[in-house]
Amino acid sequence: MSDAILETTGLGKRFGAFAANSDIDFSVQEGELRAVIGPNGAGKTTFFNLLAGVTQATDGEIRFRGERITPLRAPRRVARGIAKAFQTANIYPSETVLQNCRLAALARVSGLFAFEVFRSSRRLVDVDGIAHEALELVELEPLAGVRAGDLSHGDKKRLDIAVALATKPRVLLLDEPVAGMSLDEVRKTDGLIRGLAKRMTVLLIEHDMTMIMGISDSITVLHQGKILAEGTPAEIRANARVQEAYLGGHTEGHL
Repeated sequence: MSDAILETTGLGKRFGAFAANSDIDFSVQEGELRAVIGPNGAGKTTFFNLLAGVTQATDGEIRFRGERITPLRAPRRVARGIAKAFQTANIYPSETVLQNCRLAALARVSGLFAFEVFRSSRRLVDVDGIAHEALELVELEPLAGVRAGDLSHGDKKRLDIAVALATKPRVLLLDEPVAGMSLDEVRKTDGLIRGLAKRMTVLLIEHDMTMIMGISDSITVLHQGKILAEGTPAEIRANARVQEAYLGGHTEGHL
């Protein structure tokens, strides 16, 4: 029996005749920081959506901690311990930073988004504690009372990560966490991800190759919806097939 925390066998997603993902055999160990890279259109976001239950697979299986979760929708996977932060921050802009995290924390306290949980004072304390802890992890606690829509781009992205963290995940999926950030924001988020990887399994999609090569334990390369290569950053950097598919034959120095 595999000791992977999350794994797939023959995983695929078809949209009509188009296969966005196909025949993906993938596994990640508990505590691992795994990057998933590939050229635009390689199927990276579809793959993450399949893992998170945002999109349902048309082929193959997904197992989490040895349990088959393929048919489960996203809320049920959140309750089991898989959370995804989105490419575009998925927040409530008219609510405060704290309220965004409080709403997400309901998934941890009640199992699903059940708003009647607020009627219980004990559970309300639980929700608030989880929400504040998530904000502290991403260094947004000082902005807890700020309207989410008024945050900077980088802080919105970090809030989206905090919302995912408020569900107390065992596996955290990050889809382009530094996209559109300034250099200072990238450095701050790099440090955040390194810290989170000490607490949970982290999978991330990112195009910042400097960050990916410096932060990852291992890398999976997708190309045309399939796994092209897997290995350490050094192995991926030196892989001729990756250079050809990802960079059109440019040298490894560009990775």
